[in-house]
Amino acid sequence: MAVDRVLLAEPRGFCAGVEKAIKALAWMVRVFEPPVYCYHEIVHNQHVVAAFAAQGVVFVDDVDDVPDGAPLMLSAHGTAPEVVAAARRRGRVVVDAVCPLVTKVHHEVRVRARKGYTVLYVGHPGHEETTGTMAVAPESVRLVERPEDVDALADVDADAPVALLAQTTLSHDEWSEVVQHARRRFPDLWMPGRSDLCFATTNRQAALKALVPRCDVVVVIGSANSSNTVALTAVARALGCPRVVLVNDAAELPEDLAGTVAVTAGASAPESLVEAVLDRLAPLEGVEPVPVVAEEEYFPPPPELRELLRALETTVSLFAARPPDVGDAPPGDRDLAAARVLETLRR
Repeated sequence: MAVDRVLLAEPRGFCAGVEKAIKALAWMVRVFEPPVYCYHEIVHNQHVVAAFAAQGVVFVDDVDDVPDGAPLMLSAHGTAPEVVAAARRRGRVVVDAVCPLVTKVHHEVRVRARKGYTVLYVGHPGHEETTGTMAVAPESVRLVERPEDVDALADVDADAPVALLAQTTLSHDEWSEVVQHARRRFPDLWMPGRSDLCFATTNRQAALKALVPRCDVVVVIGSANSSNTVALTAVARALGCPRVVLVNDAAELPEDLAGTVAVTAGASAPESLVEAVLDRLAPLEGVEPVPVVAEEEYFPPPPELRELLRALETTVSLFAARPPDVGDAPPGDRDLAAARVLETLRR
């Protein structure tokens, strides 16, 4: 390679929702004997999933595949209400690691449907978040992905109450194009006062936009099934970047990269992957971090996990001993980075 300089996006990588989910699943691995089960991938990153699989976590796409009484975690992307109910009926310990921003959208769907609205949901078909959200009120929700999908809604009256909600990990451009079209067709369209788009997704796109005019190549680190990661590649291409490369890790970097390279990472990509990419690029003039916005958001552990850890602490105190490998229960959770937790799991 002949890379002159690397421009490093800030923020990049893990968001608050991913931090919460990874740390929660790590607690379950410590507390329970394997196997621990997880409904869908905990987050959309091959390396994170592989790290947990090596610790005995079994990822399933059907809760009926989980034995009665086995510990089960529900992924960060949100789960259909009937799946949550089925999971809890079988005597399992169930911890829901859903991102609070997804929970907000589920609540909005439920409220609008109850009030008689048709809900237009902007999302990617087949994505776990889309599937889980639409299942909240399937009789009231219509999936749209592009502006032309709005025109195809022949059964929705322009004078009927219509709401517009979104998958949290969409790119801003994807969302805004549909918004403009929907507003023209439905003049009284209801939208939430605060955007459904994830602040972390928006921040990572803004950070990348600041770099594109200065670079010859954009490298996006993350897995192809990560919606927010793919959205980063779309942002770079839309801004006219001459070359955009999506890689899972440093091993997938093309050998012919040259000039100034911008590097960013999707919200489920560990920082260790970023560090390995920088080492492989080995820029002659070094790495320039480019901060755009600081993120200080924090999501606490799922309530079921907090209750479980409190019960465990109570049991431990009764016997005046600590079980091995449990570690400290979260008061210090805010300051514990998920990247550090992953490294601990690999030891």
